[in-house]
Amino acid sequence: MNNRVQKYGERIPQVMRNLISQRYHTVTRAINSEFWNSLSDTLHSIYVGSYGRNTAINTSDIDILIELPSSYFDRFNNLSGNGQSRLLQAVRNAILCTYPRSNIHADGQVVKIAFSDEIYFEIVPAFKNELWPGCWDGTYKYPDSNLGGRWKSTNPKAEQEAMAQKNRDSNGLLYDTCRHIRYIRDNNFASYQLSGIVIDSFVYNAIGNWRWLNSDEKFLQSHEIYEDILLDYYNKNNIYGSMTLNAPGSNDSISTISSLECLGKVLRSMV
Repeated sequence: MNNRVQKYGERIPQVMRNLISQRYHTVTRAINSEFWNSLSDTLHSIYVGSYGRNTAINTSDIDILIELPSSYFDRFNNLSGNGQSRLLQAVRNAILCTYPRSNIHADGQVVKIAFSDEIYFEIVPAFKNELWPGCWDGTYKYPDSNLGGRWKSTNPKAEQEAMAQKNRDSNGLLYDTCRHIRYIRDNNFASYQLSGIVIDSFVYNAIGNWRWLNSDEKFLQSHEIYEDILLDYYNKNNIYGSMTLNAPGSNDSISTISSLECLGKVLRSMV
């Protein structure tokens, strides 16, 4: 297999995208009906994760963030015990009414839906973080039912916009590299863990000024090879099995400990 980054490689087929869109609208309608008393299949939901950042491939989970009314935050936050877990169960039950034969379960920070055709959705219920009523800073708080329950924060739009801008600057090389790393991970190192946000944050920081040439540009011979530059960045920043990474746009700190071994294996296979 050629492990060099390929232009336009590893994209999700349109037929699969159409099916994802259909299910996205169905899930959105189910949750809006339960929590917003609305039958809208578009309001309050956005694609997040790798699909929202345009770096997903056909084996990627489909992540959807669905905003809930703030009154539900007060309700579940004030419960004794793990209110975050109970919120996830409430969202699960709303989806279960629409997909009663699918495997749907709460898992840590999301509600997972496993469809029989091996497409997997992860639903993130979230609440807007308002500095004061009517003043939203673009971030959401979402439940984490681990360790007794807590709330975490995310800014997916900031991440998507930063990724999109750098992808334009690189003439598509950013997205292509992120997809290619996922392809190698899933086909050659499936037994290892390497999260999508680690892939995207790493490439975003490591890519520098590299880009695909325009069709009318001539190739200038260089002693540097792009894949070598990525591996060199990894080696220089992997300090005793730890690497400091921040998410594009949001600048959220990313945990890399469980992903670094696999990332190194993928990068070494590319050079």
